[in-house]
This record gives sequence, structure tokens and C-alpha cells, in this order.
Amino acid sequence: MLEISLRSLAILSYGLATLVFVGFLVHLSMGWRGGSRASVLLASIAISTVWAALNLGVAITALPAIWAAETVFDALRIACWILFTALLLRSGPVAVTGAAGEASEASRTISGATRHDPPFWRPWWAAALLVLPVAAWLLPHRVPNPLAGPTAAFSRVPYGVFLGAAIVGLVLTEQLFRRIAQPARWSIKPLCLGLGAGFVFDLYMNADALLFGRLDPNIWAARGVAQALILPFIALATARNKDWTIDIAISRGVVFHSAALLASGVYLLAVAGAGYYVRYFGGSWGQTFQIGFVFAALLLMAWLFSSGSLRSKLKVFINKNFFSYRYDYRNEWLRFTSLLSTGDPHVSPQQRCIQALANLVESPSGALWLRGATDVFLPAARWNLPDIRAHESAEAPLPSFLARAGWVVNLAEYREHPAHYPGLRLPEWLKAVPSAWLVVPIVAQDALLGFVVLTTPRTAIDVNWEVLDLLKTAARQVGSFLGQIQLSEALLEARKFDAFHKMAAFVAHDLKNLVAQLSLLLKNAERHRADPRFQADMLTTVRHVADRMSKLLLQLRADAPGGEGLRPIHLGKVAARVASAKASQQVRIELETYGEVVALGHEQRIERVLGHLVQNAIDATDAGGRIRMDVRACAAGAVVEVVDRGCGMSEEFVRDKLFRPFQTTKLTGTGIGAYETAQYVKELGGRIEADSRPGAGTTIRIVLPLHANAGAPEEPCVNRAA
Repeated sequence: MLEISLRSLAILSYGLATLVFVGFLVHLSMGWRGGSRASVLLASIAISTVWAALNLGVAITALPAIWAAETVFDALRIACWILFTALLLRSGPVAVTGAAGEASEASRTISGATRHDPPFWRPWWAAALLVLPVAAWLLPHRVPNPLAGPTAAFSRVPYGVFLGAAIVGLVLTEQLFRRIAQPARWSIKPLCLGLGAGFVFDLYMNADALLFGRLDPNIWAARGVAQALILPFIALATARNKDWTIDIAISRGVVFHSAALLASGVYLLAVAGAGYYVRYFGGSWGQTFQIGFVFAALLLMAWLFSSGSLRSKLKVFINKNFFSYRYDYRNEWLRFTSLLSTGDPHVSPQQRCIQALANLVESPSGALWLRGATDVFLPAARWNLPDIRAHESAEAPLPSFLARAGWVVNLAEYREHPAHYPGLRLPEWLKAVPSAWLVVPIVAQDALLGFVVLTTPRTAIDVNWEVLDLLKTAARQVGSFLGQIQLSEALLEARKFDAFHKMAAFVAHDLKNLVAQLSLLLKNAERHRADPRFQADMLTTVRHVADRMSKLLLQLRADAPGGEGLRPIHLGKVAARVASAKASQQVRIELETYGEVVALGHEQRIERVLGHLVQNAIDATDAGGRIRMDVRACAAGAVVEVVDRGCGMSEEFVRDKLFRPFQTTKLTGTGIGAYETAQYVKELGGRIEADSRPGAGTTIRIVLPLHANAGAPEEPCVNRAA
């Protein structure tokens, strides 16, 4: 039973090692760009991958042939790592980037020894190369399988060879770290730590085997996990030393989750050991105590995993000790922009801006002030903070300082050294917020748009140049985002005013036409007031004007834009009413209707559109002339044409100005009618066309959508009035 349990542990251990080595080998191969150091490193990882896979095969099958191959690849693996270390010690890391991001010239030498120092590295090089033939001759038949049980045929010589190789590796690793210049140790420290730990484990395992004459199965089973654990350190060193001609990058997320997983594993092992102790010494109550203890431990672990403060502290620890820069700028910026662009209707854009800035420094809450229309900074949003009803004028000390200096104000630093912020005086309401930590100015186009107050972070953070630069850059992005929102709101208001002014212009245009009819009526009344026919016509005209004005007021209150409220309209009847209303003028109007033409639209507006077209034709035609109206249906839709033989318009005016607002050829015109007509026809999904030549007249053609129940003929829309 013990053997089965040990074999299962070995399978898990070397299975994990195989997966980790395979993943790193693939990643390393994709970034390989040639070079001796990169080639040896890639060979070391490749051989280590095969070695881990062979050990997994031994744990599963315990075949002697697989164990013999494992011993050879173990010797090759150690030889490659020794060779890689000696190669680094010979050349030294060139142009190693220090923690502050600057290349150190001291890293080009190793305590006075130049890159070409043959007296030191040649013996270690030779020793590394001798491991392979010695292992190939001695090891396959002399090292017993740790899972095969006791055997009489064994020799301590192979263990001595492996022990010597581990000592050589440790000496080389120690020399590499000690002889490298101080500014360059940051880049090589993870490699030395990882290789040193691996050589120490091998030294311990082979020393134990040399003492007792065989490998300890438990130590051998744990070796796979040990080798997998040192691989992240080698990967980190590879990412820091780009001159190894391997272009890889270690994700902070991978390091964070790996560290969290490792901590969880250690915690669970500790819980398991403590649970075993409780059960063993708990007597008859041991199992009950063990169940309660394990449940409490798992509950504590769940609480720790859900703790934002713990995650923040782990991130800060990793960023400080494993990376030269605090932030992974690519991931931070992706997260920042993703949060700003999130369309959550329950979170305002201002709240998202606070949260985006707070996440950069692990702050749990904050509040935003924005400049109002009266140059007063008013509270615009808050996130995880109680309501703060305070405002600051633009001339107050805090906004003035932020606008002048553009600095991020560290309130803790200000309380200790107020002289670092010349001219700054904090308002009383800000002093009353005990958790206030940073004041971040929001700048848009070099003007102070507002500021954000962030509270104390979940874990202690050193507000250095990197944090300040990132906050100022992100605050400018927030300023552009909020400025765009304000411009959009201003544009929306301008569009509303524009729509109001457009409506007022349409109303004024219609009123102008009605006033023209009444003026003409008054002018003729002086001569024909006693004529009964004129009196009847006058009453008809006044009734028509009153009806038009009532419909106009009703339309202003309830007209539906676009396709809303569309109804079937008999265009022939509407055109007949327009022709009758305009018949009193000194121009003959001829109407031709071809069949029953039913279009979709608003009857009052279509009548106003046709009335405008006819009125324009009348204005362009001399007294005694004639105007022709055609109403018909074709395959394209319902067509209405208004044709006159008046003064006409130039081709340039028709192309560039006819359907634009405030463009007209009439001395008393406003240029609104044609624009209103074109806009309404476009809203209905139709189109309007104009054909005009100076001195030859004008043809205006509108095409409207037919009612669905009206049969559309197949013939094309041709100009029958031409």
C-alpha cells in the first residue's frame, strides 16, 4: 500500500514537471533568435523536458530500460546547466538593464576580470564536458531503480559522480553571483537562485544515496516538483537578460497566479499536517476535531482568497521583488480603457473614471469634482464613499495649485512636508476626510477640468516617480474622456436648439405664405368689397387660412418624425385641394391624375409640401402663364411632378444650393421651403429631383413610398409632363 502511494506521488510530481518543462520549451523556442548562450539554454530545457518525461515513465512502468535512459539524460541535463553557467561566467551579461531601467557599464566586467578570461573558465568547461562520458559508461548499469526495491548489485561511484557534478554546479553558480558587478545582480539573481536550489537538492539526494548505497524513493519522488519550482526563476532571468538572444516576457499575471497557487499548496500541506497531528493525538475525538479543523481552515482560505487587501499586498510584493517596473503597462492600460468604455447603465461614466484611477493604486474608493458652468468645482460622482457636499471655486488654493503645477498631491507627504507643495492650502472639507490619500488633477487640453480624491490603498504603496507618472498619464486620458462627454452633451443641446430653430423657421415660412394670402385678400377687398362673389371667396380664403393655422399648431404639438404615424394618403385629392387653394392667383393650374395613387405619409405635411412647390412655381411664372401638376404611380413609388415654364434656375444653384437652408433666388424668400420639403421626403424614405434651366422653366419631381395595398405598376417613372 505504501508503494502504491509513493508511485502515485511520483507520477503527480514528474507529471507536473513534464507539463511545466514542455510549456516553457515551446515558449522559449518561439522566442529563440540564435546565439551560443541561447542555444545551450534551449538545449538544457529540452534535455530537462525529456528527463522529466522519462522519470514519469519510470514512475508509471518501472521498466529498467526507461530508468537507464533517465540516468543518461540526467547526466546530460546537469552537464548542460554546468556548461550554461560556465558560458555566462566566461562572457558575463552584456548591457544588463538595472532596476531603474538604465544600462550599467559595470556589468560588462566581472570584478576586474574581462570577458575573455581563459585561466578561470577553461577547467570548469572541461569538467562539465567530462560528466557525459563518465555517466554514459558508469550510470546505466550501476544505479538501481528507486522503485525496484533492494538490490545487491550496486555501486557508490555513480552517486559520487553526481555529487561532484552538483558541487561543481554550486561553485559555478556562487562564482557567477559573487563575481558579477553589483548593478547587474538584479538581472542574474533569479537564475542563480533557481540553479543553486536545483544543485542543492541534487547534492542532498546524491549525498544521501552515497551514504546508504541507494536512492531514497521519497527524495526521488519529490525531485520532479523541485525542478518544476525552479523553472519560473530561470524564466524570469531569461526575460530580464535580452542579450541572451531569447525574446520572451514573463506575464505578471502568470507570476501572480503561480505565487498564489504555491502559497495555497503550502497552506494546504500545513493544514494536512496539522489535521493529521490533531487526529493522531486527539484520541477518540480525533476524527471529529480533524473534520472541524479542516473545515475551519478551508473557510479561512476562502476568506483569504476573497480579500482584496491580500491580493493587493501580493501584487505589490511581486512587482517589487520580481520586476524592474511596478506595472505591466500593457495589461494596466487594457484594463483601464476597458473599464472606461464599459457600457454598464447602472454605473455612470464619472464613476467609471474614479474606479479606473483607483485600480491603478489599489485604492478602494474615491470622489470626483468637475468644473461647472460658473467656474465652480462641484461633486460629480463618488465610488464607495459617503456623499461629500463641498465645492471649490476656480480661484481657491487647491484648484489654483492643481491648475498651475499639475501635480498629484500626496496628502500624507503634504502633512509632513507642506513646503514640498508651495502655495497649496487644503480646504477644511478635505482635511475632514480621514482616509483621503491622493488628489489627482484631471486635465483636458491643458485646462483643469476637475480633480479626483482617492482614499488610502488596501496595502502600503510607495508613491514614487513611476506611480505619479502613470497617474498623471491616466488622468489626462480621463480628462479627454470626460471632455468628450461634455462636448457630446453640448452638441446634443446645440442640436436641440437647432431643431427648435429649424421648426421656428418652418413655421415662419408657412405663416409667411398665409400672411401673403391675407394681404392679397385685403388688397382686393378695397375694390371688390361689395361684390357677393368676392365676399364668398374671401370667407373661403379666411376659413382656409384659419384651418391651416390650426393644423400647423396641432402639428407643432404632436407631429411624429420619420416613419411614425404614417397613414395612407390619396395624393390626387391632396393635389386637388392645393390646386383649388392656389387657383385665385393669376396663373392657371392644370392637374392630371393617373389612377388612384395612394402614398404613405402625413396628410397635412404632404399638403404643405405640394403647396410650397406650387407656390414656388407661381412665383417663377409670369401672370397668365400655366403650371402643370402630374400625380401617378410607377414601379419606384408614388410620383408628383410640378412643372412650370418660368424663369428657371442655373445648374450650379440646383446642384449646390437648392435644397440647402437659407438659399433662395427670390428677393423676399427665406430659403426654408425647399429645405423642409427635401428633409420631409427623405424622412419618408422617398427622394426629390429637380430639373431646371434658366429661361426654360423648372420640373420638381418627388417620389414617395406607395401604400402596401396599392398596386404598383411595372412601368418606369417617366416625365409625362415634358
